[in-house]
Amino acid sequence: MNILITGGAGFIGSHLCDRLIKENKIICVDNLLTGKRNNIRHFLNNSNFTFIEGDITKPIPLKEKKVDQIYNLACPASPVHYQLNAIETIKTNILGTINMLELAKKHNARILQASTSEVYGDPLEHPQKESYFGNVNFTGPRACYDEGKRCAETLMFDYYRQYKVDIRVVRIFNTYGPRMAKNDGRVVSNFITQALDGRDITVYGDGSQTRSFCYISDMVDGIIRMMNQEKLIGPINLGNPEEVKILELAKKIISLTNSKSKILFKGLPKDDPKRRCPDISLARKKLGWEPLIGLDDGLKETISYFRKK
Repeated sequence: MNILITGGAGFIGSHLCDRLIKENKIICVDNLLTGKRNNIRHFLNNSNFTFIEGDITKPIPLKEKKVDQIYNLACPASPVHYQLNAIETIKTNILGTINMLELAKKHNARILQASTSEVYGDPLEHPQKESYFGNVNFTGPRACYDEGKRCAETLMFDYYRQYKVDIRVVRIFNTYGPRMAKNDGRVVSNFITQALDGRDITVYGDGSQTRSFCYISDMVDGIIRMMNQEKLIGPINLGNPEEVKILELAKKIISLTNSKSKILFKGLPKDDPKRRCPDISLARKKLGWEPLIGLDDGLKETISYFRKK
């Protein structure tokens, strides 16, 4: 099978390459804005792997006559990166998604859109079900990503209704593990690098806001299961339903790293969600999926990765 993975040199994308290359030919597309060549370096001499440095908002030069599946993961996923060039973020989510849908239509390929828990905004429903329409500030600094991803979902379903494109949509909640970038502004990588460096751990607000953290191997398993699900197109939540306070996470990472770091409190960023936790009832029922890696075990693996880096 020929599988195209956009954002394939990124954190989640490169782990997807790891899992899928064993039985498939992989075409990895990434503009390396946030993806890293090091994440896919071990594939570059593999005859089943093709790397194209390209931007999905522009035509992608494919040599393959047939693409069977497309995983569309291309887009900066951390606030630091997606706010750096908000217009490019919107273009990636809208123009890029249109291009990938057109490619899927041309090749009669199945396409999976990596959406996000950010479509729920600062949720007024808890935990968040797929039926919840969200509470999003569409003029705020996070809107380029939040609304971009919401529009990408709209495009997926419009192509499904109008052109019968074979779509799948997953909403990814906080994911962590090896190959996270240390400067991506995400809470797990921030806390671990600060703790290992002996710097103050930066907690925004009073730390009572919550997130749920899914280890990368569990997330990749859920994404692949959804791609190969025949009767469900989504959207479907993928994440860990265990809710964790940010302050508790900071203390846990200090303990696991044996760090002498202290906790420094700063003001909460605009539109930062107060609570974030998925209802994964649908994933359990339809995919037979739920996370298997506990937070402590996942953090130990991630800390080990950052120590080596």
